[in-house]
Amino acid sequence: MEDLIANFTDLLKKGARFVASSTEEDLKFKPSSEVWSKKEIIGHLIDSGIANLQRFTEIQFENRPYKIRGYNQNELVKSNSYNEADPLELLGLWLSINERIIQVVKVQNESTLSYQIELGNGEISDFKFLIKDYVVHLEHHLNQIMN
Repeated sequence: MEDLIANFTDLLKKGARFVASSTEEDLKFKPSSEVWSKKEIIGHLIDSGIANLQRFTEIQFENRPYKIRGYNQNELVKSNSYNEADPLELLGLWLSINERIIQVVKVQNESTLSYQIELGNGEISDFKFLIKDYVVHLEHHLNQIMN
């Protein structure tokens, strides 16, 4: 988990540098009405962080296997009007949520990491998979906005 946490931390630093050095115009640009802007992708990462912070916390005390509930990604991005938000506000919120997630992950051990989860398709996995998947998801979207 140490390598995963180091990668996670590095991704947050890279994302923060990118957002802080980008123009409002670049972050707000939408290639089409069907595609998220960079700010909307950051907003999606905020929503994902909120959902996963709740999951990572609830896994500690809910019945197992813990059932992963989905969330309405597109509707959340629209209803939060992320494209109109101040980029530094979004950056601060995104960093805060993920710093809290890192703290939750750091206190896990082999026993808690093996807690069973049930994915949306009914497949059974474990908490460790969910954490790794979250970091992969984060990296995927950061690559979208930084490239």
